Amino acid sequence: MEEQTLIETINSEMGLALPLHTTFEEMREQLQAAVNLLIETDFQQLVNILYRVDVNERKLKYLLQENVGADAAVIIADLIIERQMEKIKTRKQYSRQDDNISDGEKW
Repeated sequence: MEEQTLIETINSEMGLALPLHTTFEEMREQLQAAVNLLIETDFQQLVNILYRVDVNERKLKYLLQENVGADAAVIIADLIIERQMEKIKTRKQYSRQDDNISDGEKW
């Protein structure tokens, strides 16, 4: 269920159509391919997506500098996945907290 939520979130944030019923590794590879295509054809769009997804810019720069020669698409895709998983976890945490509040105390 969490993988499907992750794929839905990535599709929404990046304007992709990754299949919902796929393995994590297949989704990761498809995301890497999409990022690689953006690096080659529309770098500004990739920057916009990274901003919208809220990928940590310092962390991205650090990882790219520390891994010179590595596939940048792999690093970027992994950071996108990491950030989206953080968002999903936070949403779940706060939705559970809301369940514990009586209707009279909710805004």
